[in-house]
Amino acid sequence: MKHRHLFRFLLLITVIALAFSGCGSSGESGSQKESVRLMVWSPSEDQNQSTGQWLQTCCQNFAELHPEWDITFVYGVADEATAATTVSQDPQASADVFMFANDNLTVMTDANALAKLGGRYADEVIATNSPELIDSVTLDGYLYGVPFTTNTWYMYYDKSVFSEEDVKSLDAMLEKGVVSFPFTNSWYLPAFYFGNGCTLFGDGTQEELGADFGGDNAVEVTEYLIGLAQHPNFRIDADGSGMAGLHDGSIKAIFTGSWDAASIKEILGDNMGVAALPTYNLNGEEKQMYAYAGSKAIGVNPYSKNMVAAVELAVYLGSKDAQLLHYQLRNVIPCNTELLADPEIASDALVAAQNDTFNRTSKLQPFVPSMNNCWTPVENMGKGIRNGSITLENAAEQTRAMNDTMNSDGI
Repeated sequence: MKHRHLFRFLLLITVIALAFSGCGSSGESGSQKESVRLMVWSPSEDQNQSTGQWLQTCCQNFAELHPEWDITFVYGVADEATAATTVSQDPQASADVFMFANDNLTVMTDANALAKLGGRYADEVIATNSPELIDSVTLDGYLYGVPFTTNTWYMYYDKSVFSEEDVKSLDAMLEKGVVSFPFTNSWYLPAFYFGNGCTLFGDGTQEELGADFGGDNAVEVTEYLIGLAQHPNFRIDADGSGMAGLHDGSIKAIFTGSWDAASIKEILGDNMGVAALPTYNLNGEEKQMYAYAGSKAIGVNPYSKNMVAAVELAVYLGSKDAQLLHYQLRNVIPCNTELLADPEIASDALVAAQNDTFNRTSKLQPFVPSMNNCWTPVENMGKGIRNGSITLENAAEQTRAMNDTMNSDGI
């Protein structure tokens, strides 16, 4: 009898256990989704209905890929520069995920405003971007963002005036038509100095090496620029004069980035040509111009309360699918290596020019703190040449003075 009661008792316990385990296996009565709140910032153009609401669409797609989370998205407007500044000032009150320009990397890491990406997340980002792009968001061996586009400038030209061979050489172009260049803009003018071997902070990360824009090679460039400014087929682009000249036909080539592509296409139509930077002839030798280059990336706030979801979202927003949609909706040039291998995308002249510039005719813009000392002296050099205060007679003196100021903390 005792054994029979024991058997009945054990059978009852087994039935109860099976009943409870059955409750956990049914779809409707399974474990509840984890509630996740993510604040996401992007430029307004990525959220406007008129431009396709790229951010909202991507976030909705991301939520569908992660049914384990019940995600509430909170959207805020901040472009890449604004977000970097705001997050650096108060990371704990800022967005979980945001976009930033890589030249803000040092400022943000100093403020502990960027999470390091590691493990499979870093592996995925590294596998789908060029080494140069990875370098643009890497500091002290740590990866701090997911690149979604390159950030640089190149040349637009009128194909009815210049051939593909002409645009390889600035001097050849000046023989055929009027060329405009942002001479007084210090994001552009260093292109000529880089072409003759001048450097900033060694490889761009060696702050202790400082700026090397004051040697004889730099003086040669200054002298060249003085002559260039006086060339009858050269115009200094300032305050939109280059675009205005392109519109009225008085200018046939300008230097700018993807942000002006739509306007230039409207002006030139099928005659719009796009190319990487040309060479220029310095004392009988062809020297390659080099643009500053960087990237725009997705960053994660290290104080996010939903870190796994935030990192997953950042990786998704920089993914192949998200970049393709960005390109389709807003013509944001992709950098994902799989997309760039797509024949349809690779055939886009704008995509080809931007990536050719990034890979071949650019220098990664340094993001060491002392870079802030370099902008104004170079701008003043351009302005001095434009107004005639810098001449062949004082070019050497003025070039070395520019370099001295770049290497000081006085500006």
